[in-house]
Amino acid sequence: MILRSAGFVTSNLIRSQNAINFAYILYLRGRAEGMPAADIERLVRRWYVMSLLRGRYSGSPETAFDFDIRQIEARGLATYCEAVIDAELPESFWSTLLPQEMDTSSASSPYFLVYQAAQVKLGDLGFLSRDITVRDLLLNRSDVHHVYPRNHLKKQGMARGRYNQIANFVLAQSEINIGIGDRPPEVYFAELAEQCSGGARRYGGITDIAEMRANLRMSCLPETLLDGEIPDFGDFLEARRKLMAAKIKTYFEGL
Repeated sequence: MILRSAGFVTSNLIRSQNAINFAYILYLRGRAEGMPAADIERLVRRWYVMSLLRGRYSGSPETAFDFDIRQIEARGLATYCEAVIDAELPESFWSTLLPQEMDTSSASSPYFLVYQAAQVKLGDLGFLSRDITVRDLLLNRSDVHHVYPRNHLKKQGMARGRYNQIANFVLAQSEINIGIGDRPPEVYFAELAEQCSGGARRYGGITDIAEMRANLRMSCLPETLLDGEIPDFGDFLEARRKLMAAKIKTYFEGL
């Protein structure tokens, strides 16, 4: 329930058993120390997300477990955990390192999993959805839509590792994903702008331009896409990684 309260609402968002095991150690330790339940929950949420973002238990988990347990024994649970979190996630991590680390094409990367949990926790709607949330999509059925459609990029000779960048992914309803198909972004974003100016409803049910811009912000997409400003794919990826990192930071600070 603590992990679900952090946005990890489905087993598909859980990939590191080691991180879960240590989070459970922290939970048991907090109870043994008589820490208030709310404080335990906050500490477990923050440590678990930090350990995913920093890959704390992905290398030699036994060594890392042993070190952290000994430090907790010596310094106390809350004192040690908060010191590590502050050291591991300084401002430079959010502004520089995380966007760089998000240069990956692995949909199972911890960064994309945490990003989805952030969208759940923050109550975001699915891409172009008026009523259906990311939580709804993850718990039922969602498509990972390529903002710059995959086949559109493949026709330009782009390699799989490039067009499948996680910064090119949004969670969408299947019908919206299918409706967009292989249309280039300059085509379907223009159609979305028309949809909000009395034109045909082609993708989703949003017909108000302010609501559409808010929806793009939820998916960490530049609002200027609606204004016909379609950047080069590389520039788009770089900009979106920064927006995604900023969302994860906002999410983490609220844990």
